[in-house]
Amino acid sequence: MKAPDLKTLKAYLGSGLKQGDGYPDLHHHILALAEHGRLVVVDQPVNKDTEMHPLVRWQFRGGLKESDRMAFLFTNPVDAKGNAYHGWVLVAGLAGNQAIYSIGMGAPVEQIGEKWLHAIANPITPEIVDDPLCHEIVQTGEDLLASDGGLGAIPVPISTPGWDCAPFLSAGHYITCDPDTGIPNLGNYRGQLKGPGRLGMNPSVEQRAGIYLHWLKYKERGERMPTAVVVGAPPAVSFTSVQKLPENMNEITVAGGLVGAPIRMARAKTVDLLVPAEAEYVIEGFIETDFLEPEAPFGESHGYVNLQEFNAVMEVTAVTRRRNPVLTSFISQVTPSESSTIKRVAYEPLFLQHLQSTLGIRAVKRVHMHEPLTSVVALVVIQMARNTSETEIWRALYGASALHRFAGKWVIAVDEDIDPENSDAVFWAACYRSQPQYDLRVLDRKDPGHGPRGPRDGGESAAVLINATLRGDYPPVALPKREYMERAREIWDEIGLPPFEPQTPWHGYSLGDWSETFESFAAMAVKGDGFKVGDIVAQQRRSDVEMNDPVVDEKE
Repeated sequence: MKAPDLKTLKAYLGSGLKQGDGYPDLHHHILALAEHGRLVVVDQPVNKDTEMHPLVRWQFRGGLKESDRMAFLFTNPVDAKGNAYHGWVLVAGLAGNQAIYSIGMGAPVEQIGEKWLHAIANPITPEIVDDPLCHEIVQTGEDLLASDGGLGAIPVPISTPGWDCAPFLSAGHYITCDPDTGIPNLGNYRGQLKGPGRLGMNPSVEQRAGIYLHWLKYKERGERMPTAVVVGAPPAVSFTSVQKLPENMNEITVAGGLVGAPIRMARAKTVDLLVPAEAEYVIEGFIETDFLEPEAPFGESHGYVNLQEFNAVMEVTAVTRRRNPVLTSFISQVTPSESSTIKRVAYEPLFLQHLQSTLGIRAVKRVHMHEPLTSVVALVVIQMARNTSETEIWRALYGASALHRFAGKWVIAVDEDIDPENSDAVFWAACYRSQPQYDLRVLDRKDPGHGPRGPRDGGESAAVLINATLRGDYPPVALPKREYMERAREIWDEIGLPPFEPQTPWHGYSLGDWSETFESFAAMAVKGDGFKVGDIVAQQRRSDVEMNDPVVDEKE
């Protein structure tokens, strides 16, 4: 795989680039990906309807390590009928892996959580500009119905060919405004292309999205809801659009907090809303409130196809774009995926901050949200300090399950010696450190969760809380002590065996129930004196015990 031609990239992306403007736009970000060796440029024609997403998806379903995933830039998208498009398409370019996300955030991965918390606590008001890049090309009225106009001219891929009923925006950032408070909402929702001037919209009602609350208010007023959909934006705007923030918080101000500068905004052409000045595409219009129509099927991030539902539809009044636009499309559906990487990196520090600071549970060491297949929000693992009181453990379990309505279907507490990212270790703890009759709670009637709606309870979900921490002392982990494993690794390398990555636990360690007598027996054994142990235990013969009765060392 050859390195991208930076000269060619800059020739297309350089239009409108302004260095030193306080934060990178998407064009800056793509060049940064290329400079960091994280970009694959595909110049040959690729069918956006049947080939584009399947090609990128192989890096998530083909056994590649997370660190080997790349961003893909398609410079010659075509559709199933052979039609070519002017714009380029970026897939997995915002969060194909954590390294790509890190480039977009402008911070090392280990600092991203702190950066999110700082941005939320220190939002920055945007500034309004008069001559934005997003208005270099403007289409309204009859231009939307022309062959090179409207939604049909945007190279939107089909995410799950063979199941999806149409191309869907997977990285469509919807901007609406609360008609009572004037506070805008920025959220990422799927959008079905239904015609040159019609865009379907699914507001993810089960997540109580801000856009849905706005829609209800406009419906009560008997008015259509003004909406702008941004497709392709400065990375900070895209990252914030998928973050779950309080309903009364302006996400654009948090995006400003991420970059430490005001996000430049411009007034839309046909609706009374502000849109990011460096947006690649902006779709303006009104979402109807007096009727709904069928929308989907579409492959969703919980890993199943979401079947047809009644949802809202947007009548498009304008499409504006940059002269040389790049459409972003998230790889979603079965996880791990681009959308799950975006969620996990942002959600984990928020859950940790909630438990440690808001609830004051200092014993919480780490929060891990399981990603493969479970889509981040379903399974939450909380790592607790050893010997934390049961009261604090249960407070952490209940607190994690309650933070978001849609997150925490299974919440498990484990000890510090359990790597929460190692699902085998978590299952080990659940199997051997918990007793279900004492250590399991079911929270019934939780709000509808993330996933297909089952036939029972109207789609309502529940939460299962499991305390899988140690109570008291346990025998050592049954692996050779660290020094013996380390020496064995030296031998492994000396004889030229294949490289490997240690999997936790990879050496034995004490969990408290280990006497000086047992330590001395083990020391004898590794010196070749196992028979001495046999002589010692022969002196302890008894006839008043049952088979498998434990031996109690009276000296301990």
